[in-house]
Amino acid sequence: MTPPPTRTGPLTGLKVLEFGHYIAGPFCTRVLADLGAEVIKVEPPEGDPVRGWGARKDGHPVWFSIHGRNKLSVVLDLKKQREAALDLARRADVLVENFRPGQLERLGLGPDVLHAINPRLVIARISGFGQDGPYRDRPAFGAIGEAMGGIRHLTGHPAGLSDLPPPRCGISISDDLAGLYAAIGLLSAVYERDVTGTGKGRIIDVTLVDSVLNLMEGLLPEYALDGRIRQPAGAGIPTAAPTNTYPCADGKFLCIAGNSDLIFRRLAAAIGRPDIAGLPRFATNFDRCANVAELDGIIAAWTRTLPAAAAEAILEAADVPCSRLYDVADCAADPHFRARKSVLEVADPLIGPTLHFGPAIRMDGQTPESMIAWPGPALGAHTDYVLETLLRA
Repeated sequence: MTPPPTRTGPLTGLKVLEFGHYIAGPFCTRVLADLGAEVIKVEPPEGDPVRGWGARKDGHPVWFSIHGRNKLSVVLDLKKQREAALDLARRADVLVENFRPGQLERLGLGPDVLHAINPRLVIARISGFGQDGPYRDRPAFGAIGEAMGGIRHLTGHPAGLSDLPPPRCGISISDDLAGLYAAIGLLSAVYERDVTGTGKGRIIDVTLVDSVLNLMEGLLPEYALDGRIRQPAGAGIPTAAPTNTYPCADGKFLCIAGNSDLIFRRLAAAIGRPDIAGLPRFATNFDRCANVAELDGIIAAWTRTLPAAAAEAILEAADVPCSRLYDVADCAADPHFRARKSVLEVADPLIGPTLHFGPAIRMDGQTPESMIAWPGPALGAHTDYVLETLLRA
C-alpha cells in the first residue's frame, strides 16, 4: 500500500471529507486540495456520476483528471457503511456535502450526529435552494441557479434582435460559484474555531441560486429605486462605450474596451479615425453611450477589414484593452498562460499526457506544478490506505 505524495501549501494539515458529487461540492474541495488540504473524496461503489461525463481515454474520463486531482478516492456505500463514514468524520476538520436537503439526515449523518462525535467539525452544505425556505425540497442543477439567480436573463440579445432563448454561459457557473462561496465560508469558520478560539464547528448553508444572485451588481438597488429592470445588452455594456465585441475578416471576434476618454482617443487614432474623438456626440462616456450604435458601427467597419489577430496587434500597440475571443485551442497555446503555468502539462497514469488548468490561487514560494501532487485517481484507489492506515494512525 503506497501512501500518496506528501502535500505542501498553506492548508497542509487541514483534513477535509467530501460527500460531494457532480460539480459544486467537488469544485469546492478541489480548491482546498490545490492549496494543500488532505481531501478524502467518498464515492459510492458506482463512482461520482461525473466520472461518466465527457470524453474518455482507455475507459477513463479525462475530465476527472482535474475534477479529482489531489484527492484520495475512497469507495463507501453510505447506506451500508455508516460507521466507517462516522470514523472519517471523527478525524476531519471539515465536511463538504452537496446532497439534496435532508439526504444527509436520512443517512443518519446529519449535523447533530456529526457534531455529537466531533464538535469541531465545520460542515459546508451546498444545495440548489438551501436548507430552509419554501423551495428547499425542489431539485436543482446549475442551469436552475442561472435561471433563478438572474444571470440567464442578462445573457441574451437586446429585445427584437433574436427569438432564441438566452444561452447559458457555456459552463456550470452556478456550481462553481457555490463551490467558491462554500470554500470561503468554511475557511472563515475554521479561522473562527481555531484562531478566534471558539473551538466549535459551524454549519454553512450555500445555494446555487444565492451564489448567482450575489453577482448581480447593482440590480436590486436599481430596482428598489424606481422599478427599473436591467435588460439584456448582448455583447455590450450599457454604461460604458465603446465596450463591445466586433466581427473580423476571418470570422472571429475581437473584444474591445475603450470606454475611458483617454483610451477612446487612442482607439480612434488606431483605427484611422482620429476625427471622431473630437465630435461632441463622442466627447464623453455619457455622450458615447447615447450614440453607441453609430460608434459601434464605425469600429466594426474597421475590424471587418482585418483578421482578428491583426486587429488585436494594432490595438495592443496603441495600448487599447482588447482580446480575441479565445477558444480552448487559443488558451492552450497562449504564451502568457504557458509562462504563468495557467496551462500545465501533466502526466496522468490513467489517460497519459494531458493538460490541466494551473491553480488560480498562487502562493509565493510555491510553483503551480508543485500544487498538483497527482491527477484524479481511479475509483477507490485510496480506500485501503485511508481505512487501514489513516483511520488507525
